[in-house]
Amino acid sequence: MKLPDDLTIRHTTPDDHPRVLAVLDRWWGEVGGSEGSRQRALLLPRLFFQHFTDSGFLVERDGEPVGFLIGFLSQSRADESYVHFVGVSPEARGHGLGRLLYQRFFDHSREHGRSRVRAITSTANLGSYGFHTRMGFAVEPGVTGPDGRQLHPDYDGPGLDRVAFVRAL
Repeated sequence: MKLPDDLTIRHTTPDDHPRVLAVLDRWWGEVGGSEGSRQRALLLPRLFFQHFTDSGFLVERDGEPVGFLIGFLSQSRADESYVHFVGVSPEARGHGLGRLLYQRFFDHSREHGRSRVRAITSTANLGSYGFHTRMGFAVEPGVTGPDGRQLHPDYDGPGLDRVAFVRAL
């Protein structure tokens, strides 16, 4: 996908942290109320905007966030990188912006000698599940859940089951 003329893409900076937090509730439709808002903010601490700027990407229109991807090159697994959090504004969804962000991250990962990318999603996030499988991610084997999908019980703590993905580059 070619980036439309009215959009720009660049690496994230520490100044982007409050700007990204400010759009999360609107982009996620305030799912989970105030507790959901708090959980989303906790998933994106400032450290990602300070220490992983080379592997984070922000798409803007007229200086306002339209999409972002926060990822990093694994320090422990030299052949892997990890997509931590991705968001695209509801108005921009369905036009390839998420795919473009992932392609930029895949390119960055390859340039740094990575051969695999990993990601997770909550078991309830069917949109994320579909997106990752369409992007060529394989679901990592786990326990068969009630809907037949593979999940990893308590992945992020008690009761926080996740679907884990891996994609070869």
